[in-house]
Amino acid sequence: MERMTGSRIIIETLIEQGVTDVFGYPGGQVLNIYDELYKAGDRINHVLAAHEQGAAHAADGYSRVTGKVGVVIATSGPGATNLVTGIATAMLDSIPMVAITGNVPTSLIGRDSFQEVNITGITLPITKHNYFVSDVSELADTIREAFRIAKSGRPGPVLIDVPKDVQIAECDFEAVGVVEPFPQEIADDADIDKAVELINNAERPYIYIGGGAAGAGMSKEIMALAEKIDGYIGCTFMGLSAISDSYDRFLGMQGMHGQYASSMANKEADLIIGVGVRFSDRATGNTKKYSKNAKIIQLDTDLSEINKNIKVHVGIIGNIVSSFERILERCEEKKHPEWKERIDTFRAEAQRISDEADRKAGTDMTPKRIFDVINELKGEDAVIATDVGQHQMWTAQYAHFERTRRFASSGGLGTMGYGLGAAIGAQIASGDKTILITGDGSFGMNLNELATAVTYNTPVIIVLMNNGVLGMVRQWQTLFYGKRYSSTVLGRKTDFVKLAEAFGAKAGRAATSDEFRAQFKAAMKHDGPYLIDTIIDMDEFVLPMLPPGGSIDDIITTKEQEEKK
Repeated sequence: MERMTGSRIIIETLIEQGVTDVFGYPGGQVLNIYDELYKAGDRINHVLAAHEQGAAHAADGYSRVTGKVGVVIATSGPGATNLVTGIATAMLDSIPMVAITGNVPTSLIGRDSFQEVNITGITLPITKHNYFVSDVSELADTIREAFRIAKSGRPGPVLIDVPKDVQIAECDFEAVGVVEPFPQEIADDADIDKAVELINNAERPYIYIGGGAAGAGMSKEIMALAEKIDGYIGCTFMGLSAISDSYDRFLGMQGMHGQYASSMANKEADLIIGVGVRFSDRATGNTKKYSKNAKIIQLDTDLSEINKNIKVHVGIIGNIVSSFERILERCEEKKHPEWKERIDTFRAEAQRISDEADRKAGTDMTPKRIFDVINELKGEDAVIATDVGQHQMWTAQYAHFERTRRFASSGGLGTMGYGLGAAIGAQIASGDKTILITGDGSFGMNLNELATAVTYNTPVIIVLMNNGVLGMVRQWQTLFYGKRYSSTVLGRKTDFVKLAEAFGAKAGRAATSDEFRAQFKAAMKHDGPYLIDTIIDMDEFVLPMLPPGGSIDDIITTKEQEEKK
């Protein structure tokens, strides 16, 4: 046992909990914490971001790749409020994170002191829990409890606000072990038996996995069930990279911009086994029409998700890994040759649609061809991060993942500007080459993190899909707003190659697929950040697409199909 200041207790407790990397930005009310970070530099690494939002996204990307709790530190006032978007992004995607903020001394709380803000009040709706620490003797246990909450059950972010005087105060500290998550509820045996009965009676089973399944690392169990019941697997956006794309029973992402085969399989299945999914509007479309002829099983750790968006026939609450293993053990082996024939038909139609779109393309610089190059050259270990927009959905449709936890993107909140910070965090976490797929709209929001990538010589390849417009919003304006392009044509004069070079990064431009191949090869060989300004057509659409409020019956597969209406 040793007597320490609150600031040192913070750092020692982080190290105690297995933290090796933290992200942040210093300021007046965290100077004591940063002083202790400096002293402990041989045991814990700090990554200085260009902006606190970038630091929060980096902690988020770090967590998605490792499964560990990401940690971000910021000062009071604007430093703390700059974390809000990053915290909300983690909350909506169930990413474990601990945010530590400084605040003015307790004697000045509520007096409108310089850079004082009630960050616990601000973040209450977007955290699993948060703390205002007023007693240094409670600090270490508060941090431990925050880590435990962040990684228990349905993971998420926790915020700890520490006033300056608590950082300076002293108390005794004794290290303990890494805290374990709270024990999870064990699903009721009767519910498991009901699910097994539905599976045994199904002729067209479809396993539908989401972020909960991906985070729990259930790929082997899911594939084993698919083999045993002769079923097929689709996923939500958050479920990408949980199952290898080369696995024959995996159909890809379903939903608004999902793969044709997976969306059609979901529609025609007579049983849907939802694992760690929330049946969000982007995945289901019109909930009144969603798989109305199918029985639905839903497995989740979060009671509030059962029956929230879709009425299910069996809701299984508790540890989804143990629940799934019990189902796998008890269900019967089945063969469904007619279901396979139907799936093969969906796949053939999907290929026809893709080939037709490729044939009609007015340029060889299409998103599909860009990803053909990326998939060929990136290797299995590369991580892919994205911002939000058309490029994000093209990534979901065309990028190939062979390993788990190789994908970082904002699903629930849809945070433009997420990508570069997340890519930096993901690269530091994995040690592997990381590819950021972004658009000129999203990239403009947090491109200042190029300074971070260059400073740390982070090997991030930035593939900037530059079409001069806010592509996804413009696509909606084309299809549903009479081509009234209100504020979506950017008209900016930014030279992204020169901009990247000014930051100190390598950069190049590609207007053809051959040029892109050459640039991407060079980027893969370069040991540091490399930006490729990739020129694409502003009228390139993300297809297939379900119209807002529509169902799979309304699927749009070509631009001409909608324009004829």
